[in-house]
Amino acid sequence: MVFSWKISYFVPDMELRQLKYFVKLAETLNFSTASKELFISQSTLSHQILQLENELQQPLFQRNSHEVILTEAGQELLPLAKETLHSADNCVQRLEELKDLTGGELNIGVTFSFASIMAETVTAFLRKHPHVKMNVTQSTMADLIARLENHELDFVLAFKPTTPNPRIESQVLFCHRLAAIVNDRHALANRSSITFEELQNYDLALTKKGTQARSAFERAIAQTDYSFRIKVEMNTVYLLFRLIRESNYITLLSESTVVAEQGLKAIPITDTDTPEKQMHGCIHQLKNTYVKRAAREFFHMLGESTSVLFNREHIKFK
Repeated sequence: MVFSWKISYFVPDMELRQLKYFVKLAETLNFSTASKELFISQSTLSHQILQLENELQQPLFQRNSHEVILTEAGQELLPLAKETLHSADNCVQRLEELKDLTGGELNIGVTFSFASIMAETVTAFLRKHPHVKMNVTQSTMADLIARLENHELDFVLAFKPTTPNPRIESQVLFCHRLAAIVNDRHALANRSSITFEELQNYDLALTKKGTQARSAFERAIAQTDYSFRIKVEMNTVYLLFRLIRESNYITLLSESTVVAEQGLKAIPITDTDTPEKQMHGCIHQLKNTYVKRAAREFFHMLGESTSVLFNREHIKFK
């Protein structure tokens, strides 16, 4: 669909195409790279940027034979241009979605701990809406929220951060404790709970620093003098689960992480029973932004999924 208009309230004669070209050049700071990614010639890009600068009556880039740099005006325009392009995209999406989800994309960010929780919903959604393209990005909470703020993601599935972000609204799906995850043959597998003090006696395989489960662990032990035997660190869920299944290592994750995982057992850590140490599983979205129909459908299906319903009903705080 070709979508073009004049932005009369912004600058007379400024077009969305020019803003698109400007944003791409601002992101790459290279005329050759930007023109290739835009599928236009370098001379066309140069002409359009020059025309935009003439309309604004000030330079947006400093150019020399070695580099391209945003001017102060360019830095000021960049976030405004991104917001304008995003608003235009929303107009197109609203019209496209009148076709009963027969197309479009859904861009989801998910943290390490949420990967297994959303797997059931991803499969069910794609079976019901096969023409919607789904792009799933797994990363740290900080990276995903930055992408969400940059409109690269439609929403993020992650635990609630300790520091609120004024641009983000979070819908809580469930609350959990941190748990010790072991295989079902482990000597601790039949335990109903465990303490951090006891975990000092076992070899741990943990997620990398920066992941939410690791941050929750570090906050919980911050005021203690415990010493833990951390033997392995990784951020690949498949390898971590395989290691736990095939060894006596213990990992520390939310109880919800292994609800659908065969051969693994979550043992609640009693030190995290207090409300302030709960981990709130959430859907995170940008405030005051249009929510795609596909996203609304995904939210509904996620809320009705076996994993989320199990988390709500069967994992309670004592």
